[in-house]
Amino acid sequence: MRGKKAAATILCLTALAGFFVPAARSQRMSKDDRASVLVMLENVSKDIRKYYYDPQLHGVDWEAEVAAAKSKIKNATSSSVALTQIAAVLNTLNDSHTFFIPPQRTTRHDYGFRMAMIGDRCYVAQVRPGSDAEAKGVKPGDEIVVIERLLPSRELLPKLDYQLNALSPQSAVRFGLRDPNGRGRVIIVAAKIVELDQVRNLATQSGGVDHQNMIRDLEYKRYLARIRTASLGDELLCAKIPSLSYLEQEVNGLVDRARKHQALIIDLRGNPGGAIETLRYLLGGIFEKDVKIGDRKGRKELKPEIAKSRGGKSFGGKLVVLVDSQSSSAAEVFARVVQLEKRGVVIGDRSAGSVMEAKFFTYKMGAQIVVFYGASITQSDIIMADGKSLEHNGVTPDELNLPTAADLAAGRDPVLADAAARLGAKLTPEDAGKMFPFEWPKE
Repeated sequence: MRGKKAAATILCLTALAGFFVPAARSQRMSKDDRASVLVMLENVSKDIRKYYYDPQLHGVDWEAEVAAAKSKIKNATSSSVALTQIAAVLNTLNDSHTFFIPPQRTTRHDYGFRMAMIGDRCYVAQVRPGSDAEAKGVKPGDEIVVIERLLPSRELLPKLDYQLNALSPQSAVRFGLRDPNGRGRVIIVAAKIVELDQVRNLATQSGGVDHQNMIRDLEYKRYLARIRTASLGDELLCAKIPSLSYLEQEVNGLVDRARKHQALIIDLRGNPGGAIETLRYLLGGIFEKDVKIGDRKGRKELKPEIAKSRGGKSFGGKLVVLVDSQSSSAAEVFARVVQLEKRGVVIGDRSAGSVMEAKFFTYKMGAQIVVFYGASITQSDIIMADGKSLEHNGVTPDELNLPTAADLAAGRDPVLADAAARLGAKLTPEDAGKMFPFEWPKE
C-alpha cells in the first residue's frame, strides 16, 4: 500500500511542473545553472542516505531514483523544472517532513487569497483587500473545484501550495469556483509580484541596510505569530496559537493567564507546528504531572519525549482544543496527547496527518556571492501512547464540527462558539468570528 501511494504522490508532484508552464518557460537554464542543480541534488541525496530515520528508505530504490532525476535535470528546459526533480526525488519517501528547500527567488508572489480543506472540500478562506482576486469577485466561502486541471484534495493541496509558493511561483493561476449558492465560474487570478533584493550584504552586524531590513522582516513575522488571547469573564480564556515556536516564558505567560479562569480554549486551527521544546512547555502547562508525549523511532535507540509538568503552577481547569485540516506536526501531537490522557475535548476537523521529527540541513554554493538552499530530513517518527503514528492519519476530533460555506462568507466561527458553549460561556458565531481576525502578511 505504501509503495503504491508513494508512486501516486510522485506522479502528482512532477505533473504540477507541466500544468504550471508559463513561469517555467521564463527561466531558461544556462550550463552553469544546470550544473548547480545537479550539485544540489547530490548534496541533498547524500544526506538522505546518511541521516534519514529509516535506513531502508521504505524500500525505495534510492540510487535509481536519483539517477533518473539526474537524467531529467540534464534535459530540463528551465530552472523551475530542474529544481522540481529534486523535490520529486524526496517525495518518493512519502514523508511529510522530508522535502527540498530551493534557493530563495528574486521575487515574491502573492495570489491574494488563502484556501483550505474543510472536510474533503476545498474553500476560499480569506481574500486580501485590494488584490486581483478581490477585483475578480473571489470571496470567502467560494468552493474551489479545480486548480488548473487538478482537483484539490487533502493529499494534493499541500503539494500545490509548495509548488506555487516555493518551487515554481506563477504570474497567474486558473481556478474553477462555485459560490455558496451553487453558481460556478472559471477565473484567472493574477499574482502580485514583489521584486526582492537579488543580493543581500549581511557582512555587517550593525548599520548595514540589508541586515536591518532582514531583522525587521523577522520581527514582523514574529509579531504575526504571537499568541493572542480573549477573556469571557472569569469563566473562560480563549487562546489563538498560530504556531508552536515560542520561548518558555511566553508559554508560561499564557498558562499564568489561563489559571485566572475556570476554562481554556486552545485554538490550534491553521497551526503548522514548530519546536518540540515549545510542545513540551505547553503540555507541561496543562498537566499536573509529567506526561509521555510518545516514543521516537529512528536509526538508533532514542529516548521517549516527555513533557515536564509545572506542578502547582499548571492550569487545572476545563480544556477544549480546536484543530482543522491545517493543524500539523506538533499541533497535532498536542491535541492527541490531550485526547489520549483524557485531559480535555478536541473539536473541529481531522488534522493534517503531517507528524514527524525532522532536522533542517542548510547548504551553500559560491564564494563572494553565496546561494543558500536546504532540505528538511526526518530524524524520527513519533509513536503515540496508543502505539500508532499520526503521520498520514492525523487526529480525529472527539466532536466533528465544520464551518459551512455560508459561515465562511459571513465571517462566522461556529466552531469556536460551540466550544465556548460547551464550557458554559455565551459566544455567538458572529462574535466568535471577530475575536481573532485574520492578519495578512505584508506584500
